Amino acid sequence: MATYDLDEQERLDELKAWWKRWGNLVLIALAVVIAATAGWRYWQNRVATQSLEAAAVYEKLTQALQADDAKAAREAGGMLIDQYKSSPYAARAALLLARQNVADKDLKSAQSQLEWAAANSKEPAVKDLARLRLAGVQFDQKQYDAALKTLSGSHSDAFAFRFHDLRGDVLLAQDKPAEARTAYQAAFDKLAEDDAYRNIVELKLDALGGAAK
Repeated sequence: MATYDLDEQERLDELKAWWKRWGNLVLIALAVVIAATAGWRYWQNRVATQSLEAAAVYEKLTQALQADDAKAAREAGGMLIDQYKSSPYAARAALLLARQNVADKDLKSAQSQLEWAAANSKEPAVKDLARLRLAGVQFDQKQYDAALKTLSGSHSDAFAFRFHDLRGDVLLAQDKPAEARTAYQAAFDKLAEDDAYRNIVELKLDALGGAAK
């Protein structure tokens, strides 16, 4: 029994010595872990809350557009862009507001919104669509070089024919029929045979002389 007690005392003394040397570091590390875990949970809850809030504001935006309430639509869209810019709804809101501004002939505002969406969206499809529409607005304002620059960036294959087709329109407006035809041919090649838009591109190619290859 004495030997047992001695062993226990030695272990206790070793533990006390270890704690005296490392105890403060252990407590600090434990505090850091607890704080990090709490911070992570807070951040997750905050992201979830903001996502729900952004979704509700986006719903107000779509409802305002359906009701043709331009003032309410601008307020909801502006709130998403200003207060929820990191959410996917912000860039989508910019697209909707830009479309409304194009309909209202306010191309300058539409261009600003599309530039913001193209620069800030984290969704590849939304980014591509924003750039495509931006190039269209630039084209409508006869900003041909700017439109070509916008169209020159990389994009997903799903949007390829639309980028090529619009590039052809811009080049034709610049009186560059040979280059325009090359762009239209590239668009034609990207379209499926049963795609109705293929006929439109084919008509553009025919107008420039010679059938589509």
